Amino acid sequence: MSAPAKVSAYVIAYNEEPNMRPCLESLRWVDELIVVDSHSTDATAKISREYTDKVFQHEFHGFGRLRNEAVAHASHEWVFSLDTDERATPELREEIRRLLKEGPEADAYFVPRRNFFLGRQIRHCGWYPDYRQPQLFRKSCLRYRDEAVHESFELNGQVGYLREHVLQYPFRDIDQYLSKMDRYSGLMAQRMVEQGRRFRAHQLFTHPTFTFCKMYLGRGGVLDGTPGLILSGLYAYYTFIKYAKLWERTRLLPPTLDGAPPDPYNATDCGGGQKGGT
Repeated sequence: MSAPAKVSAYVIAYNEEPNMRPCLESLRWVDELIVVDSHSTDATAKISREYTDKVFQHEFHGFGRLRNEAVAHASHEWVFSLDTDERATPELREEIRRLLKEGPEADAYFVPRRNFFLGRQIRHCGWYPDYRQPQLFRKSCLRYRDEAVHESFELNGQVGYLREHVLQYPFRDIDQYLSKMDRYSGLMAQRMVEQGRRFRAHQLFTHPTFTFCKMYLGRGGVLDGTPGLILSGLYAYYTFIKYAKLWERTRLLPPTLDGAPPDPYNATDCGGGQKGGT
């Protein structure tokens, strides 16, 4: 039996200092480790260089483009993708090694993820097995679509599923969820604008309500106790903010409220002149 094919792993990051060591530590087994950083202002890049000399800086122009840029740095045909909030388990490592040694039957593989939130594993809410894009794939067969967020992919080949897990800790606490939500809701609103999506007032009520009911009732979040209730409520709030930002980006009203005078301290309302002051 031949030796297993070599694996390049990539991680994309931005200000992920608390996550970098546990994430990269779980990837010590790969043949090549690549970190693509979007000019973090914390110790993300410094920590990454403790694990690999292949740390690259790329401007952020959407997750799809950033992932393609990361894959382009890979030297080997087989690529493994891990996000900073994920950990590759030893069991997954052994399954990948065995698969590549025996000969893969597919060109890309989804990996199940066990998600943890507020100190417990979330088994429902649509969070398990929680497949995202294929995380193990042939470099020549898969390309991410150039989308800002929740990027999809194009695959020229067969897809398969692994049994062992990645562990994911997507939010350390509620504050971090709200911080991520602010960024992702803005990216999603901009994506909807670019797709020509139109805002309807009912979306501010119907879509958050549907999201909550789907996660808490339809997908069994009620069985996850209080964390399941909180998580379902947070996703409903995210949905509300996403559509509120869509309205903000597509409305035809002037930047001030109807009937309100322009802000004299806003340079854009003063013919481009200097801001007021003493």
